[in-house]
Amino acid sequence: MKRNTALLFCLFLCAGLAFPEKGFSATSDTTALEGVKTGWTFGALPAVAYNTDEGFRYGALANFFYYGDGTTYPHYLHSLYLEWSRTTKGNGLNNIFYDSDYLLPDTRTTIDLMYLTEQALDFYGFNGYEAPYDANFEDPDHPDFLSPLYYRHDRKLLRFTADFQRRFLHDDWKWLGGLGYFNVRTGPVDVENYNKGRSEENQAPENVAGIYQEYVDKGIIPHALADGGTTAYLKGGIIHDTRDNLSNPMKGMWTEALLIAAPSVLGNGDFNYLQAVFIHRHYFTLIPNRLSLANRLGYQGKLAGDMPFYMLPFIYSSYKTYDGFGGGKTVRGVKRNRIQGEGIAYANFELRYKIFRFSTMGQKFYISTSGFADVAQVTDKYPINYHNVQGLSPKNDKPHWGVGLGVHIAMNENFIVAVNYGRALDERDGGSGMYIGLNFLY
Repeated sequence: MKRNTALLFCLFLCAGLAFPEKGFSATSDTTALEGVKTGWTFGALPAVAYNTDEGFRYGALANFFYYGDGTTYPHYLHSLYLEWSRTTKGNGLNNIFYDSDYLLPDTRTTIDLMYLTEQALDFYGFNGYEAPYDANFEDPDHPDFLSPLYYRHDRKLLRFTADFQRRFLHDDWKWLGGLGYFNVRTGPVDVENYNKGRSEENQAPENVAGIYQEYVDKGIIPHALADGGTTAYLKGGIIHDTRDNLSNPMKGMWTEALLIAAPSVLGNGDFNYLQAVFIHRHYFTLIPNRLSLANRLGYQGKLAGDMPFYMLPFIYSSYKTYDGFGGGKTVRGVKRNRIQGEGIAYANFELRYKIFRFSTMGQKFYISTSGFADVAQVTDKYPINYHNVQGLSPKNDKPHWGVGLGVHIAMNENFIVAVNYGRALDERDGGSGMYIGLNFLY
């Protein structure tokens, strides 16, 4: 693991050296020395990363930033993120993400287009600890071993979201309007395809049904929904944002309250539901330019209607849509998708310390460390008929905790490589997780 972390840093540093600002910007040498970026800058590197839930990621990514004449630096005028990557656990990611306050007058525009294929996505049932997890079922060296794919299923996701924010009343306040389209295709893992190219000792048995198929057979997942479906929604809400920096704030707040409506008239079939989302992030400076405390409190829950099971894992915000309560985006160290329900409360607490700064080849860098504690809990259950379902009982969920450490390497304030290691505090959530990717969690 240390070798892969070092490789990622070297590639990241090479990206800064290979693509210096000279040639992509009208910046003069004097301006560069003053630390102000103008014109286009970008970080580009092979997508060499690691995530415990997904395996090693390989491919290519690039993040372009446009600063114009530099008067807004370190805030960019336009950001365009591109990624094509695959993982050793059978995932494929194709992503275009655009963010700007200047595409439309006085409006922040965020557009996200993604096609994601996941050959063996984590699935642990619904309602947190109500669904038992036994790590021995996945351990080939244990007498209770069933299959390495027992807690997995197949999913293909085509997702498009577009969000628009506009100021009102005061510069710190915005209203948001947006829309989204999800095409989700689910099913049991194709074991024969999974086993191709694997040595005999690493192959999964073909005669063992995973928990996903068991849920379908028992009617917990309705047969009519077992293959997934499509969902279109409208989003609206208000945002209060006083952060001093978008990528790693040292002070300020970022609070949002959203409603997500997925009416049947948008082509959602028999489903018609309304969700509420509330997220409050607060940043405190403890030592100027060095040490900060970053907190996030969130709740996402269904207010009315019927919601398909395949829409439970998605985590909404005014900026991005994430996937999976548990794992690298919510509770680090806990298994991805371990926490699924119609209502979930979550929180993150993180101390961030910038160790030192340096410049090379016209690029500005800093390295920071962090310590964090993450937690989430199902507050509103996904409805289940418990009649004749062995092993499940209608009990309330409890907090799922993960704690750990992180290291971040930032170039020009906005292009940030993140390495986080988290450990679950309850064995029912798994053991630990390593996550190497981009950006601070929030």
